Amino acid sequence: MGVHQYLVELLRLLRTWVATTVNNIGIADVVDMLIVAFVIYKLLQFLRRSRLGIIARSLIVILGALWISERFGLLIVNFVTSRAVELGILALVILFQPEIRQSLERIGRKNIISFFGKEADTSERDYIVNQTVSACMQMAKDRTGALIVFARENSLRDESQTGTGLDARISSPLLQNIFYDKAPLHDGAVIVNGDRIVSAGCVLPLSDNAHLSRDLGMRHRAALGVSENSDAVAVIVSEETGAISVAVSGRLRRRLTEETFKTLLQTELSREDQTKKQAVAVWNRLKGKRHENDN
Repeated sequence: MGVHQYLVELLRLLRTWVATTVNNIGIADVVDMLIVAFVIYKLLQFLRRSRLGIIARSLIVILGALWISERFGLLIVNFVTSRAVELGILALVILFQPEIRQSLERIGRKNIISFFGKEADTSERDYIVNQTVSACMQMAKDRTGALIVFARENSLRDESQTGTGLDARISSPLLQNIFYDKAPLHDGAVIVNGDRIVSAGCVLPLSDNAHLSRDLGMRHRAALGVSENSDAVAVIVSEETGAISVAVSGRLRRRLTEETFKTLLQTELSREDQTKKQAVAVWNRLKGKRHENDN
């Protein structure tokens, strides 16, 4: 059999296998693949934004060396790399216990029902962004320190309970009054859920990142801490410089202009809605397919 005939036969077998597999895929298989893909995506997302990402790349190199040593019979290299893998897994659990604990806490705090909830209205989101930007720009001008945390999928219920409950619609004057330096709640964080300020004067966990710049104050460290432990978006106005910063997923963007700040806030607050919209669309397609099969 020539090379051409071999390739033709291989393609024919592959086409037959694909057709058979696709015909046998049911709703359970689709849900199964979506769950696995979601878990892998979240794992890669977590590794990319944490120190574990560097270690993960190192482990891939070690595992590659282990496979090569087994493939080509390199006994000494195989012995060293296999022991490194065995001890490395235990060392990772010990060294990165805080990161693992934070990840498990974030999973436990997920509001699963809200994942498939109704997406926020665009005009409502624009209102929230405009009121927040207006308040922060004025507070930056007056050198008034502020820390505003927007909850997304994680409810931040524990953090909200450390402050004073408000349940008031967000507005620029209200935010400025809360953070007025003579106000009783100005020292803590404001937590916003949707368009409602649910709590003020809240105490947030500080970031334990040892590589943070020394010129970052308590507000910046608290903002990074809550963004490391949840999917929240934290906005900071510096009392010393008036600079506006935003913390998301343990990363801090500093000294934002009004235009950049507004664009970033719109982008981050719309991500949850996009995720929900995609999830609802997938769920509706699955329900439609099941209805067709029942008929």
